[in-house]
Amino acid sequence: MSDARAGDPEYEILRFDELQGWAGDNHGTALKVFLETCADLRDPDWRSLCALAGNQTNARTFFELFFRPVMISDGDPALFTGYFEPELRGSPVPTDRYRYPLYRVPPELPSGTPWYSRAEIEEHGLLDGRGLEIAWIDDPVDVFFLQIQGSGRVQFEDGSGLRVGYGGKNGHDYRSVGKELVRRGIYQAHQVSAQVIRNWVRRNPIDGKDLLHHNPSYVFFREVSRVPADKGPLGAMNRSITAMRSIAVDPAYVPLGAPVWIEKGGHNPMRRLMIAQDTGSAIKGAQRADIFFGTGDKAGRAAGRVRDPGRMVVLMPIQHAYALAPDELG
Repeated sequence: MSDARAGDPEYEILRFDELQGWAGDNHGTALKVFLETCADLRDPDWRSLCALAGNQTNARTFFELFFRPVMISDGDPALFTGYFEPELRGSPVPTDRYRYPLYRVPPELPSGTPWYSRAEIEEHGLLDGRGLEIAWIDDPVDVFFLQIQGSGRVQFEDGSGLRVGYGGKNGHDYRSVGKELVRRGIYQAHQVSAQVIRNWVRRNPIDGKDLLHHNPSYVFFREVSRVPADKGPLGAMNRSITAMRSIAVDPAYVPLGAPVWIEKGGHNPMRRLMIAQDTGSAIKGAQRADIFFGTGDKAGRAAGRVRDPGRMVVLMPIQHAYALAPDELG
């Protein structure tokens, strides 16, 4: 989950015809995803729009009539990355093969202050034997990346399994192990991906453990197997997120539940209306978004290749937009 922070953002109201590719998107699909979470919004203006949204026959007209595109800037360039829901091999009980646990939140975990670091938790076995284990996994690197993604599916050898979602964290800020590999001179920035990190750690188990401990953040899970198999994992709004339509944002700048127009550059450009339905420890800033690519290895490979520039524009209720940028009235 993202820890909210406030910078000195600037707000600019745009026209819909200034959004590149706006007319060509499937606004109806975006509206369906918006409806997944809009009923949970507490602000009266958002709730009014949610009530209207369920009766729309023309989604594009709905967005254009009741919202205004707001460009929110904090001085940092836009950055788009991707995330996914991993599928892991596991066991409900520990075995010689399945030795690496996924833990529930320990009851003594403090709120708002840092607890033990990743290295301290793992090196000293602080959670061992306390009945906090949800499942055991066969690869510690898979556990590490599951914590980064925040949710996943665990498949047992008998064909059964479970789903886990974000339960809490130890209060330490996320530190990128990819950037650390670059700092150590092992790879150049353009060479680093999740798969590259995974392979390097497996080839270098001692140095690999030290690398993973560079990230002091540690995530705990909860079982969410009640979520239907055909639905996405639960996001920060405790509702299923949708592949290629849900993004994680920094809620210090972007309201959760808001539609967000993204113009992603890079190898596979994207012009699409997304819904801000999730957060992430590494997602900080007004122009920062993590795109949800779906479930499984294929989605993981696609997500791992994304580190692209562009811009994101938040669709705000009209009165909210002009409250943020009053000089643009008239």
